Amino acid sequence: MKTAKRKIKEYGRYVVSDPMICHGAVTFRGTRIFVRDVLAQVAEGMPWDEIVRQWRGSVTKAAIAEAVLLASRALTDEKRRSRKPAA
Repeated sequence: MKTAKRKIKEYGRYVVSDPMICHGAVTFRGTRIFVRDVLAQVAEGMPWDEIVRQWRGSVTKAAIAEAVLLASRALTDEKRRSRKPAA
């Protein structure tokens, strides 16, 4: 029986997607913490120090910054793709 090769997607130093962790959802490396949950905390205006504290240091400020940057890039890229060419 062949074993499937594990395809971990690395979006950056801290943000990954591993099919063996949380069914491939985007998480912070070495955790089961969803990036979407931390981004929601940022969107609610929670101070980053408080986010780090709530996740007991498993998510660092550097990891939060990377997640915010990646989300920003994804939205910018989506906006570019959806823009109609000038006539």
